[in-house]
Amino acid sequence: MKVLHLNQSDQGGGAGITAYRLHRALQSQGLESHLLVGKVVAPERDVTVFPRWPQIESHLSRLNRNTISLNYVELLSSFALPRHPRYQWADVLNFHNLHTGYFNYLALPEITRHKPAVWTLHDMWGLTGHCAYSYDCDRWLRGCGRCPYPQEYPPIRFDSSAWEWRLKQWVYGRSHLTIVAHSQWLVDLAKQSLLGRFPVQMIRAGLDLNQFQAHDPATCRRLLGLPVEGRVLLFGVDSLVERRKGGDFIVPLLERLPRSLTQDLTLVMFGSQGSRLAEKVDIPVVNLGYLFSDAMKAIAYAAADLVLFPTRADNAPLVIQESLACGTPVISFRVGGVPEFIESGVTGYLAEPENGEDLAWGVQSWLEKTDLASHRLKCRQVAETEYSLTAQAQQYQRLYTQLIDH
Repeated sequence: MKVLHLNQSDQGGGAGITAYRLHRALQSQGLESHLLVGKVVAPERDVTVFPRWPQIESHLSRLNRNTISLNYVELLSSFALPRHPRYQWADVLNFHNLHTGYFNYLALPEITRHKPAVWTLHDMWGLTGHCAYSYDCDRWLRGCGRCPYPQEYPPIRFDSSAWEWRLKQWVYGRSHLTIVAHSQWLVDLAKQSLLGRFPVQMIRAGLDLNQFQAHDPATCRRLLGLPVEGRVLLFGVDSLVERRKGGDFIVPLLERLPRSLTQDLTLVMFGSQGSRLAEKVDIPVVNLGYLFSDAMKAIAYAAADLVLFPTRADNAPLVIQESLACGTPVISFRVGGVPEFIESGVTGYLAEPENGEDLAWGVQSWLEKTDLASHRLKCRQVAETEYSLTAQAQQYQRLYTQLIDH
């Protein structure tokens, strides 16, 4: 069986990492798998850049942005995909993120006419009139328009959300897709949405549980140059200004913690903007930078007593899965698919959305625990039960076989 994955990147971002891990897991099951992506992070033999027509598309992009403001409809190269050798090679297609500026969703009817196709949703973009997450807005249920969040990714210059919603409705009515999501939350939303005309099922994303392990915390701290004694709070930050990631909660949260905790607390950060946050807090900070290696991520997770993940909207966060696999509880908000991954009081804490005081209380209460070892064991048990990469690959393989044989 030959599987062609289409995504914005081979290993960039959560969707890219998840798609890459599935790609490798399918290969380990004996399938042939190839990635066709908008941007290559790590060139490999089985990764190909999605073909584009840059000159004409850049001109059309400027025209689109200044007139109709419909994301990605200028990408005419997508209509040529059926002539691509990798498309012709494949037995089945697996779409992942179709946004970020490499693919035109208007080409879906033609692309899915001759090949069975799965679309793995990594966010809400396929359901809405433009945004990847709608927060408290439910206008996607009725046709969008009068968008309350036009600047949310991917942003629109003019409120074209009703037009994009109608375009997606038209496209889906002429396409042949099977929908997969990694959380039941997103499955339920998809069934209520424009995508509800298609079969929708949940397949949990998997991890390499040999890579993400519950290593000895003291050993990991020594490797990272961290104090062996005291508490370690881990926080990943790629953007302090992106509203969805909740970076604005961090400084107020640390200011709420009692001195009895902060005097023995080290904040460890990974991501591209850790140094900027370090300038704003009055506790020891270790900035690990962007961690490309899963092995280094695992060491960072295992070194921490607690991982802070203050997201305002999310589907199936890899940070939570990876942290639990390394035995480290997670503090987050009760939003989106997050409650499916954290059992409050057992593997972490779920604060009420937008409640910074509740978030701080969760961090404080967990850092004051004296029985963290038992919670670490429970976190690892959850990962072993629910996050098997082999099980994920086998579920996808069964789905692909059903579609090919249909």
